[in-house]
Amino acid sequence: MNQLKHLAIIMDGNGRWATNQNKLRIRGHEQGIKTVESIMTYCARDTDIETLTLYAFSTENWKRPKLEVDFLMMLLDKYLKSKLKVYMNHNIRFETIGDLSKFSNKLKERIEFTKEITKNHTGLKQVLAINYGAKDEIIRSFNKLLESSPTSITEDDLDNVLDIKDPVDLMIRTGGEHRISNFLLWQIAYSEIRFTDTLWPEFGPEELSDIIKNYTISKRRFGGL
Repeated sequence: MNQLKHLAIIMDGNGRWATNQNKLRIRGHEQGIKTVESIMTYCARDTDIETLTLYAFSTENWKRPKLEVDFLMMLLDKYLKSKLKVYMNHNIRFETIGDLSKFSNKLKERIEFTKEITKNHTGLKQVLAINYGAKDEIIRSFNKLLESSPTSITEDDLDNVLDIKDPVDLMIRTGGEHRISNFLLWQIAYSEIRFTDTLWPEFGPEELSDIIKNYTISKRRFGGL
């Protein structure tokens, strides 16, 4: 039976959910926040998952309309402020991956405060991928290595400078699209991948539980037989 240590999720479908409800796209993002809490607390309370990485905002998402981007930045700040009790009550450690330099000072302070206050928590590690792109991560990591002028670079060398070292066991994408979208390309080298048509605001612990059960009985070969 496979052990699930690192679960990564591409949270897709907020905008389409809102459109289906005849609502503004931003209402879909608000509903998606509720799903984040539901899935995060389920993983912390009812599973043995050690790391939950959620794709929240990609390096390409800056191309969206400014009003939507500004709303997403506000929503992230509001989420971290309002959900701090959830992190505290469930012993969840908050971390991020991605380039934070483009965010406002206020948002960066909120992010660092949440990391600091939860850094000693020993339960689930919940990682938000924000202003994250796998290609950008790999380029930044190689530039870190070049600072030490290596004569050659090994997999271990790169592992140690990536935003997140943990290999992904299972990746899920909601929303019906079948692509990876520049997410954790190095870390998913041998992960199991599941796609679901369920839009993120409608994705819940029951469906996640079914996917996890399917994962635990799958045969992972890692290139072997």
